[in-house]
Amino acid sequence: MNRNEIERRIEELKSDYIRIQGDMEKLESLGKNGNVAYSEKLLEEIELELKQLREMLNSAG
Repeated sequence: MNRNEIERRIEELKSDYIRIQGDMEKLESLGKNGNVAYSEKLLEEIELELKQLREMLNSAG
């Protein structure tokens, strides 16, 4: 994966993260907290991938 691909993927993940957070807020406001667990898991996975991509970006120079 080259630098541009890494940066593009980071931007995609950031966008997904923001969207999922908004969805979670809607679910919580509707009192559907049981459905939030899946979204929380997705956010954790995105955070992990972002961390890995940033490390790749830093090591790429």
